[in-house]
Amino acid sequence: MNRELLEKYDVPAPRYTSYPTVPFWDKEPPKMMDWLSHAQAALGYEPEISLYIHLPFCENLCTYCGCSKRITKNHNVERPYIESLLQEWQLYIDAFPFKPIIKEIHLGGGTPTFFDPEHLRKLFVGLLKHAKVAPDYQFSFEAHPHNTTKDHLHTLHQLGFNRISVGVQDFDDEILKVINRKQTAEEVIRVTEDARALGYTSINYDLIYGLPLQTRNQIIQTVKKVKELKPDRIAFYGYAHVPWKNPSQRAYSEKDLPMGAAKRSLYELGSRLFQKIGYETIAMDHFALPTDELAIASKNKTLHRNFMGYTSRYTRLMIGLGASSISDSWTSFVQNEKKIEHYQAAVAAGELPIIKGHILSEEDQIIRKHILNLMCHYETQLDQLNPSILRGLERMKLLERDEIVEIHNDKIKITEEGKPFVRNICMALDTHYATKQSAKPMFSKVA
Repeated sequence: MNRELLEKYDVPAPRYTSYPTVPFWDKEPPKMMDWLSHAQAALGYEPEISLYIHLPFCENLCTYCGCSKRITKNHNVERPYIESLLQEWQLYIDAFPFKPIIKEIHLGGGTPTFFDPEHLRKLFVGLLKHAKVAPDYQFSFEAHPHNTTKDHLHTLHQLGFNRISVGVQDFDDEILKVINRKQTAEEVIRVTEDARALGYTSINYDLIYGLPLQTRNQIIQTVKKVKELKPDRIAFYGYAHVPWKNPSQRAYSEKDLPMGAAKRSLYELGSRLFQKIGYETIAMDHFALPTDELAIASKNKTLHRNFMGYTSRYTRLMIGLGASSISDSWTSFVQNEKKIEHYQAAVAAGELPIIKGHILSEEDQIIRKHILNLMCHYETQLDQLNPSILRGLERMKLLERDEIVEIHNDKIKITEEGKPFVRNICMALDTHYATKQSAKPMFSKVA
């Protein structure tokens, strides 16, 4: 990669799992009935929906983690939390004019496999009681190798789960110790082999580059393990160092972290090696075997990006259930209360626990479409040159001069050399970022 360009553009930037990004949402969240009217309109537009369910409990704190979580070894929290999720879902069911068709369910965390398999069964049966399932559904969950049992895998597969995302992060014992990740390579192997034997059709590994003490040799060793185990897809995320947001990241010093060019070289190395062993590059930070749905969606230009990252499935309405979950109707976003006790109290009182949100203007929706195209396909066709787009193109002039983006016949196309800077290019179109920047740190750096 061009080191000069990296030094120039290695600045804090959003990851664009939404537009506008959360720091620039409206100061006041939508009222419950306003949000429901947007959700109902999306359901009327398309009856299929996605569900994201946040299961926030973890037994141990992984110090690198930026997710919303509650650290506890008290498993008595499981049943009341499941009941709250079903109460929240009932509020949506009561508001919908007909049974929604569920196309996608993802159990995220936290640690979904913190929960007993029978509690997960109760949750899933309750969710499907008042809904239909699409013929081409996909149900997936995040699995911590240390506590994902064969019973978890068997129960969820019986319920229709066909995809599993294993939180590997790195295979090196020293790195795992530094980030307080309680797992072993043997546990990753066990979960992978058990899932395959039970019939899961897609296995994903979450891996991170830029972790404390991580070197090129450790990336090489991780890829060797990947070659042995051959997951169907890989999410290769850059470690986001945001200690002002996640104080647990102060458990190690910045001198322990590969930064700038050193960090980016870890990604470039991993990318080359993944491609060498048969994986295709998917957008910004994913890799997949040619037979995997994600690779097929990338080829067909049906790849989508939302708060869960890249996905092969798209529905206009995504409902987030659970503490801190985010919902998306395309025309609006809402986020749930993060504090578990406040979340549970709200749904018990018959209220959706909304604490943040944003109603997208027509301009927001236009820019959102272009940012989504750039993040998924590295190009977009500018069918409406409104004043905001024109100002964005003006901000993109420097990027164009540096030959990381081409603008021709109302089309923006990211060059091969520009792909590492897709977030910078999207940021040029970001009207909210351009007009409402804060002196406070908000985002991780691009590299």
